[in-house]
Amino acid sequence: MRAETLRGHLDAMLLSVLESEPLHGYAIIEALKQRSDGELDVPTGTVYPALRRLERAGFLRSDWSNVGGRERRTYALTGAGKRELTAQRGQWRRVARTVTAFLGN
Repeated sequence: MRAETLRGHLDAMLLSVLESEPLHGYAIIEALKQRSDGELDVPTGTVYPALRRLERAGFLRSDWSNVGGRERRTYALTGAGKRELTAQRGQWRRVARTVTAFLGN
């Protein structure tokens, strides 16, 4: 699946991946692949700017750590991020119902 297909939904998916636990960037990308059964292969050039944008918006916070001599940035959902995820889920349900009315059986 191409990144363009996700336009408008990537932020919600990133928030959802971080709902259960903080993760570093590579683990977030892997979680997207795993949760989509390999359908999503979102490039780092798409994911990292989105994570920074979500952090600037106050939906994520990040912390740096040193793991095996390498610096790693870990992202976690904030309270505002949890509220945004809830709102995004509601919006997605409305969109899915509408599209299903046209394309579903």
